[in-house]
Amino acid sequence: MPYLATLLNCLVRALYGLPMVHPDSTLLVTISGIGIVVEIVFLTIFFVFCDRQQHRLVISAVLTVQAVFVATLAVLVLTLEHTIEQRTISVGIVSCVFNAMMYASPLSVMKMVIKTKSLEFMPFLLSVVGFINAGVWTIYGFVPFDPFLAIPNGIGCVFGLVQLILYGTYYKSTKGIMAERKKRLGYVGEVGLSIAIAQTELENIAYFNKRVNGV
Repeated sequence: MPYLATLLNCLVRALYGLPMVHPDSTLLVTISGIGIVVEIVFLTIFFVFCDRQQHRLVISAVLTVQAVFVATLAVLVLTLEHTIEQRTISVGIVSCVFNAMMYASPLSVMKMVIKTKSLEFMPFLLSVVGFINAGVWTIYGFVPFDPFLAIPNGIGCVFGLVQLILYGTYYKSTKGIMAERKKRLGYVGEVGLSIAIAQTELENIAYFNKRVNGV
């Protein structure tokens, strides 16, 4: 989900930065273009190594919808709106929405962190980079002021800060959970994410069975 949201955000941002939509946005177009390439690489890797055909079909469908949406938006804006100001506002509003959605995409992971009191599902480096990225773009959006950059990235700063607060809150409990899991599994060394997820699922199933059987 985060990769798809980021790809859509980069596509719309690239459209927003085009000279016929929002002039003097070379940096925005360049970075958005790089983002598109990076996300395509990530999704290609997923397609190569994913062993579930259903997941591939879902991703393919979402990518098709995204491509059609961005192409339709570009055609409508460039043909029906004849001034830079109109195009900037129209594409800016759309990009603002999708930019905020990109930053909100880890909400399900944050919910899982709070529920399990474990940070195993939320990479620290990714959270830090996301926070810094949002902060830099927020500053960029104020020089000169561009609400379609400043507002969604300001929201991204808030989401990034919340993730860092979660790290400070659950860091100790995560170490305890992982140590306990190592002890139960008899595992020596670091417990990988796949092992942690599998063990968590087994624990959830066991808890559900107890509730159903009234144990």
